[in-house]
Amino acid sequence: MSEQEPVREAVRAYAARQPQLASATQAYVALIQVLLDDAGIDYLSVTGRTKSVASFAAKANRTEGGRPLYPDPLDQITDQIGVRVITYVHSDVAAVAEVLDDELVMLDDRDLGEETARSGRFGYASRHLLVETRAGAELPVLEGHRASVQVRTVLQHAWAEFEHDIRYKGNVPEDAAADLDRRFTLAAGLIELADREFATIRERIQAAAPGSTTEPEADRIVGQDLATFLAGHYSDAGWSHTDHYDWIADLLTQLGIDSIDDLADLLTSVDADAVIRRMGYRYPAGAVRRLDDALLAIFGEQYVTLAGNSHRVPLLRARLEKLTTPET
Repeated sequence: MSEQEPVREAVRAYAARQPQLASATQAYVALIQVLLDDAGIDYLSVTGRTKSVASFAAKANRTEGGRPLYPDPLDQITDQIGVRVITYVHSDVAAVAEVLDDELVMLDDRDLGEETARSGRFGYASRHLLVETRAGAELPVLEGHRASVQVRTVLQHAWAEFEHDIRYKGNVPEDAAADLDRRFTLAAGLIELADREFATIRERIQAAAPGSTTEPEADRIVGQDLATFLAGHYSDAGWSHTDHYDWIADLLTQLGIDSIDDLADLLTSVDADAVIRRMGYRYPAGAVRRLDDALLAIFGEQYVTLAGNSHRVPLLRARLEKLTTPET
């Protein structure tokens, strides 16, 4: 058998399983979106890609010191399923990682931004996670499949994509390479500074959040009014995904809650500190998640069975159990 035959066999096997991996990729994207939405974490996007056969073959053929870098490519190439989560601020990168650690099996966790910083440099920054579903998760399409999850801010993503695009094209003159490296390093430092400023802006806005100053619609609560109200009511909460304010406003309509005043009166019946203790948030829950838990505490099974919650009934029932189990 030639030295290349094991690689060829691995590539043939990968080509045969690639359609199955494509289905698993879509399922991982959907699962991670549900987990982040349920946790109330703000994010820009969750996307996925299945490694192409050509890309797998190229990686399987890599060598180091004359030896194969991946003696068992089908097992050792772990980015066959790739998911990317883009957040707005850096603190949400850590929150995403904590959610996935809570809900999935974390096989590996590398913060490449921290590794770069420890070396005294500026450059590529991204959190790289390797996850798989827990035993008994009742997700057969994901059984036996791992996912490589990259989590980064939108600014880190812009830097990484632009840097990769420039270097991949390989058309930089040799005499300009050093200056290019310097400029990429400078840009990375500025992006780190901008990420910090974005975080400070969000913290300042949350700290100074006013009550609602807009005139709500006569017959229902709209997302923008709700966002303003929740910023004041849950001033210590994280920001929520923009679309989620409209979504939970629709749930309020289904419950017959048609004004901000009615909602404010309703929330006086909730012991917010008790809800926080029972839910045991490990990350700053977004304002929509905080309202979601309050409504769940008030309405119980009625809230779980609303038409707008049909996609997350098991998650809500698990949270309802936390809220109704007597504290010890």
